[in-house]
Amino acid sequence: MELGIDFGGTVVKLGVLDHGVPVRTASVPAGDGDLERVEDAGRALLAQTPATAVGIAVPGVVDRAAARLVKAHDKHPRLADLDLRAWADTAFGLPAVVENDARAALVGEISTGSAAGARDAVLMTLGTGIGTAAVMDATVLRGAHDHAGILGGHLTVDLDAPLCNCGNVGCAESIAGAWALRRELAKRGDAVSDVREMIAAAASGDAHATALFERAIRAWGATAVSLCHAYDPEVVILSGGVMRAGTAVAAPIEDYVAAHLWTSSHRPRFVLPERPELSVLRGLSVLAAGHGNTPT
Repeated sequence: MELGIDFGGTVVKLGVLDHGVPVRTASVPAGDGDLERVEDAGRALLAQTPATAVGIAVPGVVDRAAARLVKAHDKHPRLADLDLRAWADTAFGLPAVVENDARAALVGEISTGSAAGARDAVLMTLGTGIGTAAVMDATVLRGAHDHAGILGGHLTVDLDAPLCNCGNVGCAESIAGAWALRRELAKRGDAVSDVREMIAAAASGDAHATALFERAIRAWGATAVSLCHAYDPEVVILSGGVMRAGTAVAAPIEDYVAAHLWTSSHRPRFVLPERPELSVLRGLSVLAAGHGNTPT
């Protein structure tokens, strides 16, 4: 058994899993005091179902050797420079592995999820931000400094778009991350305040919502095209909170990719996880069971 801890932007999800299969799960709100709440929730789970290792996912760049969150742009400030491996040992008395959340989600989906068995795949999570990860020939890409594959949401898709909070110009996330879309919706000042409402309003013919949605599709699609050009996957996994809209979002992204890929490029298969909220925990279970080794 493995304890997984997914430090999401608004909720911290926890679960005890048996090699990727959830046995017990829990969640606590993210924010002030979240470490203490996570410790209490984790101990409660372990009291019912003991585990032998911990997997920890964080929404940013991870120094895996040092088990630290390097940069997450104001997400979970209490985790900055915290040795998460030492924290897990103190809190739970268990060894731990630490990984970027999108990479963990990718491992979950190619191991026991929607793309089980895939050796070449990319994942794009559409939520508060845009997270990405890639696996090539069954090796999850991490790079010399643990940055490889995970910054797809910060590829420039519009040179005239606003400055992103990462410092780059025209990032897909600065156009179509949920935080950016909420900012644009707030300018209108009406009842449409979140992405799901925007998608529903666009389907009903609302002109402003339709324009925002179509621009978001282009940003998400351009990101997926760039991932395909860079990594040549067989499978593209679309996940994250925005994907609760299902084919309303997935179908136009797939159409955009098919229309804009390099002419000889393989047109990949697109999949949506059945339980996207469990993708990260599943991946953490696999990584913790293998003490961080990439599944083959």
